[in-house]
Amino acid sequence: MSDFWLLIAWGLATLSVAGVSVIIGRRFGLDYVVATMAGMLVVSNILAVKLVVVWHYTVPAGVLPFAATFLLTDLIAEKWGRAQAQRTIWTAFYTSLIVLVPITIAVHWREAFPSDLFDSFDDVLGLAPRIVLASFTAYLISQHHDVIAFHFWRRLTKGRFLWLRNNASTVVSQFIDTVIFITIAFAGRSDVPPLMSLIVGQYVVKIIIAALDTPLMYLISYVMDRIPDKALAETRG
Repeated sequence: MSDFWLLIAWGLATLSVAGVSVIIGRRFGLDYVVATMAGMLVVSNILAVKLVVVWHYTVPAGVLPFAATFLLTDLIAEKWGRAQAQRTIWTAFYTSLIVLVPITIAVHWREAFPSDLFDSFDDVLGLAPRIVLASFTAYLISQHHDVIAFHFWRRLTKGRFLWLRNNASTVVSQFIDTVIFITIAFAGRSDVPPLMSLIVGQYVVKIIIAALDTPLMYLISYVMDRIPDKALAETRG
């Protein structure tokens, strides 16, 4: 399978998982959405260690699950409100911090006997402090910008043009995320491509994902509007 179709398939699968979780969360509770958001963030931090090639661009493998978090943030902001979207951002961040503790301990724990398997484990999960700092910083700034921008466009258009607020907020937020993450994670390193190449490559891939999530946003919103909100039902009950 070519890089292009692999990217499309992986992107659609990742975004679909995020979308299905929101539909499930509408019916059974927001906890499912928050769990998915946290899972996507944790996985993206782990996959960020590996750089892959998409066409001629070099990008972190974690770009897809991380990009899906913006779809989740926009859907939460649209259906549950700005305050809940911001709480979800902080909850996912807290989950990443919690996961980081046992991983760090396990990586530095002396292995029972020499093994290539253990060395591979340490190489993959031994997240470099710069990668962690870059990921967390970029995540918090870009995600909060996404929520603020989403509601800015929603007020400006009086609740119309879902595609506009979805794309206008995500495209700028993804650019902010890309510049912050690449700069902190890779500036000054001689073993990676030039920073501008990494920024352009990652941003192009994220724009493609943003284009893919727009029709999904409409489809998921349509389905959600026909499902009773569990939280609202419990309040009325």
